[in-house]
Amino acid sequence: MTATVPTSTPVRNLPLRQRPFDIAFLVVFSIFIVTCIISDSVEGLGLDQVADSPNLLVQWNYWYASNFDPLYQSHPLWLRFISGTSAFVYVIFYVLLIISIVRGWNWIQLPSVIYATMIIALTGIPIFGVEFFGRPGEVSPNIPVFLAFNLPYIVFPLAC
Repeated sequence: MTATVPTSTPVRNLPLRQRPFDIAFLVVFSIFIVTCIISDSVEGLGLDQVADSPNLLVQWNYWYASNFDPLYQSHPLWLRFISGTSAFVYVIFYVLLIISIVRGWNWIQLPSVIYATMIIALTGIPIFGVEFFGRPGEVSPNIPVFLAFNLPYIVFPLAC
């Protein structure tokens, strides 16, 4: 008697239109691409956030930072590294994630766990910690608006 080894058939994903959570992730991570370009690249490149800058992205960042996020306007070196990682590394992941969701590529699952761990440990904890418990002049004067802008960057990677 010989043993037969069952052959595995490849897992077939549902069509995208039948995956509402994946569609939500597509929308959110597409927005993350835009916000990385608008916000994180300015801080990552160390551009001074001033109201009268000829750079529109700098002006938008100045409005946000001067009203809701003084830490972002103070340019600590560690924040430049975090923002630069977001602008120039995470953004590549977002593009790969979007392509993988559309195509149904499951290999993105492990990189998604790594990304979620990185963004929470290396981004969320330090930034939220300073915004809530930092020195005067670094704490957000408007926590609800700060959370509206920043909490999706923690919630969606956890859900992903």
